[in-house]
Amino acid sequence: MTDLASKTCFPCKGGIPPLVGKELEEYSRHTPDWRVVNGHHITREFKFPDFRAALDFANKVGALAEEQGHHPDIFLTWGQATVTLWTHKIDGLTESDFIMAAKIDRMAA
Repeated sequence: MTDLASKTCFPCKGGIPPLVGKELEEYSRHTPDWRVVNGHHITREFKFPDFRAALDFANKVGALAEEQGHHPDIFLTWGQATVTLWTHKIDGLTESDFIMAAKIDRMAA
C-alpha cells in the first residue's frame, strides 16, 4: 500500500461495500493512532495545551476537509479535538477515510 497521506480523497457515489475483514485491518495498520469503532468509523483524540491550539487544529482540519471534499465530524473542547471519519454514502469505511486520517496525522505531526 502506498503512502496514504500522499493520495487524494475521492467522492463515493455509493454502490460499493464498506471495508471489512483483512482489507479493513490493512488500512488500520497504516493509521495506528486511529481507533476503528464497530467496523463503522474511525476516531482519534488530539490533545492540546489550551482551547486556542485545539481551535486552530480544528480549523486546519476543516480547511483540509474542504480541499479533499471529505468532511469529518470534529468535536472541539478545551485542549482537545476528537475527529471521527466514515463515508456517509455507504454508512461505513472506505479508503478515503484512511487517506483523510493519514493526512490529518501528517498535519498534526
